[in-house]
Formats: sequence, C-alpha cells, structure tokens
Amino acid sequence: MFEGVPLTWFLIVATLMFFIGIYGFLVRKNLITILMSIELILNSVNINFVAFNKILYPDHLEGMFFTIFVIAVAAAEASVAIAIIINIYRRLINIDVEKMNEMKY
Repeated sequence: MFEGVPLTWFLIVATLMFFIGIYGFLVRKNLITILMSIELILNSVNINFVAFNKILYPDHLEGMFFTIFVIAVAAAEASVAIAIIINIYRRLINIDVEKMNEMKY
C-alpha cells in the first residue's frame, strides 16, 4: 500500500488538511461549513492513524480500528449536528453563527 510513498508525504497532506480545517472552523460563519471543517480535521487524524500504523506496525490493525472508531463517532456527530442545524433553521430561518443570539441565555 505504501511501498512507493514516503511517510512524510502522508504527514504533509494530513497537516495541510488539519490546518485548513482549523482555518475553516475559526473563520467561517455558516454552521454547515463549520461542520465540514470539523470533519476535515477528523479525516486528517485518520490519515495519521493509518500511515503510522502501516509504517510502525505493519502486521497489526490497531490504527485501522481507531480510524473506524473515529469515522463512526464522526458520523454520529454529523447526524446530530445536522439535526440541530435543521431545527435552528426552522426556528430562526438562518444558520449564520453571528446572527444567532437566542441560544445565549
């Protein structure tokens, strides 16, 4: 799987994905794009799990199991977050983070 690709390339891609996700989380105002940024961060962590597992312990599958667990948690988080966003949109007709002030109190 990783015969021709060095570990540093995976680390570079994962680092770029992580910081793009952090940037999107901090800068964006739309709840859907914030959710997508969180998913991007989690996927960068999954790349690190798989790459380090394959390089350090090629006969074991612990990194793969952690990746499957993170994907399952991310799917549950995304479904709950989308349900909350849909309810907010139905109530306020807006999903902009800056304009939501009813949930502060």
